[in-house]
Amino acid sequence: MQKHWSKFQLLHQVVQNPNIHIKGQHSYYSDSWDKGFEDSVVRYLHGDSVSKHWQPRWPIDQLYIGDYVCIAAEVVILMGGNHNHNVDWFSLYPFLDDVERSYRSKGDTIIRDGAWIGMRAMILPGIEIGEGAVIAANSVVTSNVGPYAIVGGNPAKVIKYRFSTEEIAKLLAMNIYDWRDDKFTALRPLLTQSNFQLLEQAVARYDREN
Repeated sequence: MQKHWSKFQLLHQVVQNPNIHIKGQHSYYSDSWDKGFEDSVVRYLHGDSVSKHWQPRWPIDQLYIGDYVCIAAEVVILMGGNHNHNVDWFSLYPFLDDVERSYRSKGDTIIRDGAWIGMRAMILPGIEIGEGAVIAANSVVTSNVGPYAIVGGNPAKVIKYRFSTEEIAKLLAMNIYDWRDDKFTALRPLLTQSNFQLLEQAVARYDREN
């Protein structure tokens, strides 16, 4: 099949790994140039086509992806399973008879609703990316990213926030991505504009009338 920019995968339709948890039916991956989300994006996660039959030697890190998440082409999400290069030891080498002692869990990786991850960005293990955050192309994310932040670089740093602190707090309180389908459909036109007052008024009016 010819690859093209117009092609994408809806994650809930393609993910089979039980360690990857997809919320909703709208998050997608732009698989323009590679083998798709599970085979190319998620790396080292126990349960891939090679390791899924192995007996785990430690708890497996989980990947949680919210709804309406946009993941651009050639993103890499590093997961648990290879954290055996212990920097506290004199030798970093992962000697097989010491892998259980050298392993250091990084924890689960969480990508919250409405986040946008730019092309070829890399997300290191155990990271949480907040609701509505933007990860710039080619960034290396080494620490948690706050809601509605725009980050970029290596290591990724905050460039700016998409909205004011007050507006971000209100957006999070609205729980937009947990709205019922009828409410989301009715208010979606207000989500595709930048006047916060209009959105706030429309939400309050809808809640009063429904």
